[in-house]
Amino acid sequence: MPSLRDQLGGLVYSTDQGDTCPTCREPLDKCRCKELSEQQRIAALDGIVRIRRETSGRKGKGVTTLTGIPLPENELTTLAKRLKKRCGTGGAVKNGVIEIQGDQREILKQALTDLGYTVKLAGG
Repeated sequence: MPSLRDQLGGLVYSTDQGDTCPTCREPLDKCRCKELSEQQRIAALDGIVRIRRETSGRKGKGVTTLTGIPLPENELTTLAKRLKKRCGTGGAVKNGVIEIQGDQREILKQALTDLGYTVKLAGG
């Protein structure tokens, strides 16, 4: 955590650069915070894709979640599109986690194994 002197020091307000990132204080067009957080997320993964069925917070509706896929966000979206098409259902990508509607664990396990990923079924 930065010291109080570091927090209070520095530029207070300027219109020279336009909008700035609150984290790195660089202009928004030069900000690399999103890229760095994506690299950190990928570096923290262990290479095993975990497939889990979740119902909590979804009013009893089952959703299959895939975590641990070591791909950048744009490639993760492309993979999610292929997997949704294979299952014939909808879904989304949220914070590096692919969500597929319904209980699709076996289909997804086979599809990811065919793509060369190490897959584990997580949870009960």
